[in-house]
Amino acid sequence: MPTVSRFFGISIKMFFSEHNPPHFHAVHGDEIGWINIRTLELIKGDLSPRSLRLIKEWASEHQQELLEMWDSREFKQIPGLD
Repeated sequence: MPTVSRFFGISIKMFFSEHNPPHFHAVHGDEIGWINIRTLELIKGDLSPRSLRLIKEWASEHQQELLEMWDSREFKQIPGLD
């Protein structure tokens, strides 16, 4: 699964042949979660409130890029949070 971005120990990954809704995987240590790209809600997993807040902040800044990547199935790196 390609890593789209990394920041603050969080890895954002996307697997293009997966099911809808459009989503990405976030991994932070032992925490794993699936985030809906359109709603930025946690679909599945167990992320701490801090991790989820950082992930949602990042995803809101890059939501359009993430949707385009999901639709085109063309991988690209996206900068992390500063």
